[in-house]
Amino acid sequence: MSLASWFRWNDPPHRISQRSPTEMVVETLMMELNWQIKHAEKQQRERENEYRKMKTGVDYGWLVSYPKQSYDISPGERLQLEDMCTKIHPSYCGPVILRFRQVVAEYEPEAQEVSQLFRSVLQEAADKIKEEEEAKKLARQWNTKNRTSLSLTTFKSRSRISPFISDIKTISEDVERGTQPNRRIWSMPEFRNTK
Repeated sequence: MSLASWFRWNDPPHRISQRSPTEMVVETLMMELNWQIKHAEKQQRERENEYRKMKTGVDYGWLVSYPKQSYDISPGERLQLEDMCTKIHPSYCGPVILRFRQVVAEYEPEAQEVSQLFRSVLQEAADKIKEEEEAKKLARQWNTKNRTSLSLTTFKSRSRISPFISDIKTISEDVERGTQPNRRIWSMPEFRNTK
């Protein structure tokens, strides 16, 4: 065995990851979930130690050894959460993590409850993404409708609007004469064909 193999100087430089952005989002979000579960377990143990210390008056925490991670989510639930993570756009990954941390800090959940909080944050983000996509879709539809309607305004038609023609009857004329007004809506202009 040579010295170079120990230091790995002869290895080629690391290449940039060939994973897709979706895979990276899933991995990042699931790492955050695992870290929050570990953190919740640690806080839970600290609360139990404080309670035991208050109850007995003696700290035996140094005698207790805890497993590295006693709680793990089921494989089925993990797959569901990973599937939900695939619906998160990479630009929302950071805000989702921040929101998840905020919710965990607010509720101080037990380790078993962390995955449910994570699911609710993912669902909230997916709903928000869906709403924004629908709003963009409506805006695109509105813009295309406006473009077609604006192009129609340049089209010269034979019908003209003539609101100031003298033979248009008004309500004030009928009131002055004391006659009953016709069933016509007076706020509408008169449309006439010009030849």
